[in-house]
Amino acid sequence: MKMKAKKILFLSAFLLPVGLMAQVNKIKYRDRLGDTTILVNTAVKPAKIKGPAPLRGELSGGFRLNSDGYAVFVDKGWLRGGEQFGQNNADRFYHVRLLQVELSERKHPKEMRSNGGLGAIGMQSSSYILGKINNFYTLRIGYGRRQMIAGKPDPGAISVHWVYLGGFSAGLVKPYYLKLHSLGETKYADSIARYFIAPGNIVGRSGFNKGLNEIKFVPGAYVKSGLHFDFASRRKGLIALEVGASAEFYTQKIEQMVAQDPKSLFFNFYASLQIGKRW
Repeated sequence: MKMKAKKILFLSAFLLPVGLMAQVNKIKYRDRLGDTTILVNTAVKPAKIKGPAPLRGELSGGFRLNSDGYAVFVDKGWLRGGEQFGQNNADRFYHVRLLQVELSERKHPKEMRSNGGLGAIGMQSSSYILGKINNFYTLRIGYGRRQMIAGKPDPGAISVHWVYLGGFSAGLVKPYYLKLHSLGETKYADSIARYFIAPGNIVGRSGFNKGLNEIKFVPGAYVKSGLHFDFASRRKGLIALEVGASAEFYTQKIEQMVAQDPKSLFFNFYASLQIGKRW
């Protein structure tokens, strides 16, 4: 028994220093590994290449064909990019705040163009609209948004937007003058209504300038909504088609045609083409 105890003490005394040396070596190895990791993590990172600055604005103009007339317009837009799609796509996924100015002419659905009848005595006739009482023009100033609902970030791809806006509409009512055999240049009055619907008594229409000093202003408001299709192939270009509907209301009823009820609410469909640029 004494011999076994001596052997155990001898082995313990021999193995203990070896274990301590291994532990020290292990600690030193970890320290060196830690030093290596620190050197890698503190290495200088390559500089990032910046992409183009996001687009922030746009200016465009175009022509609009309405179901009751036509219009020309100018749009000023402020872009808000889709930064959540990454720097490269920030100016392709976007929403736009819009300020729009539009000048249009509203035509009555009963309007039909005719011709005067003095060709037999060598006088040139001018075309006119039988039974027309007033020309009706509108100047609209509206504010709204164009919001992207579909499309791709690739240049040249079509993007689809929902556009909606509303604002102030100034109705401009101008008397429609006709040249009559019996009365000369005359605007409509109830007492001479029969002359405005009798082609045999009409020579033709008067010039556009006639009646400009008699324009009547009628205030109103409007709203519109539609789909906007952007076909631009360049990053800073704008070529688009838009289709939608519009409604406008005026504080007074507007007379346009003989024997037709005047109205204050106008509703129409439209299609427009616009061209512009972004920056």
